Amino acid sequence: MTPDLLLTFSVYAFVTSITPGPNNTMLLASGLNHGFARTIPHLCGVSLGLALMLIAIGAGLGRLFVVFPSLHSILRWIGAAYLLWLAWKIARSSPLSDETRRAAPVSFLQAAAFQWANPKCWVMVMGALTTYMPEGNRANRLAVITLVYTVVNAPCVCAWAGCGVALRRWLNDPRLTRTVNFVMAALLVLSLYPLFIGAPA
Repeated sequence: MTPDLLLTFSVYAFVTSITPGPNNTMLLASGLNHGFARTIPHLCGVSLGLALMLIAIGAGLGRLFVVFPSLHSILRWIGAAYLLWLAWKIARSSPLSDETRRAAPVSFLQAAAFQWANPKCWVMVMGALTTYMPEGNRANRLAVITLVYTVVNAPCVCAWAGCGVALRRWLNDPRLTRTVNFVMAALLVLSLYPLFIGAPA
């Protein structure tokens, strides 16, 4: 990959990683409700789950979804159901309550598996592979794409979790806390918009 193309792809990876989406909204809520330390497995699951998805689809697993298109639809609807369940939990939670402190945040495996059902993640992966990975020398290009995306994505998702932690200091009013949680839950539901309009995500 030439330096100019590498820079272009790095910008693509940054923009797609830092902009709002299901992962970042969930991480913001987790930082707010559980703190940064308890959100680390979730963070690792997002970044490494994205990397594994890039490798798997770039290496040829994507053809499986061409042969069995219903498989993609099944994953999308499972992801939608999971997001709605998480939105319901977030809307009902109170960040500083004892109940929330005892509740288990999203685990590493849950976060990694969710990438396969995340509409935005499909857009990110397919955009990267179709735009930046040519037919020739695919193995080397796939390795570079995966490495760069992982390196760029990790601090972006950490920033969202960190913003959630920062909000904890300002949300001492239970009513304000419930309002913020409700807004984040609503954003998660809105992130399903591409699925309902039949977008390729």
